[in-house]
Parts: sequence; C-alpha cells; structure tokens
Amino acid sequence: MKTKLAVLFLFAGTCMFAGTHFYFGAGVGAPVGAYVAATPPPPPAAAYVAPAPGPGYAWVGGYYAPYGGRYAWHGGYWGRRPYAGAYWVGPHYYGHRYYGGYWRR
Repeated sequence: MKTKLAVLFLFAGTCMFAGTHFYFGAGVGAPVGAYVAATPPPPPAAAYVAPAPGPGYAWVGGYYAPYGGRYAWHGGYWGRRPYAGAYWVGPHYYGHRYYGGYWRR
C-alpha cells in the first residue's frame, strides 16, 4: 500500500510541474544587402551642382549612409555611367531598412 501511495505522489508531483508548453517561432532578419537602422535626418534643402565634366556622366545626388553605427552625409558627385543608358537609383529606405544605391538600365 505504501508503495502505491508513494508512486501516486511521485506521479502527481511530476505532473504538477510538467505543464503544457506551446512555442511559436518566426524568423525575422534583414535581406542580403540591407542595413537595419534608424532613419537619418533629411538632406540639406539646396546644393550647388557643377556642370557635367563630359558626356557619359550622370549626377549622383548626396545621401546619408550608415557608418559606424550612425549616419554620415556623402555629398553628390558626377559618376561615369557603367554602360550606355544607365541611370543612378539613389539609396533609399523601405520597411525600416536601408538599401544602398546602384546603377540600373
């Protein structure tokens, strides 16, 4: 009788601490090439744009880029197009993520 009672108490004690566990996981991460950071301050309202140095150049406007945990301003410049008909798509934020600029057809 004592053995049955001891087994009953042992079983009841272990069941008391073995509650139902439920787990739901979701993967959250930035896509490749994205940098997650707070939105930087707006760019300056006006800037001087020098004339193009020659044919085949496109104006790359100034932008804020992440640097060492904060943002640094990169002034605009004239960049040579990598191929005919290319145009510059400036850095932008989408879904609280930073995407660097690139050349596009």
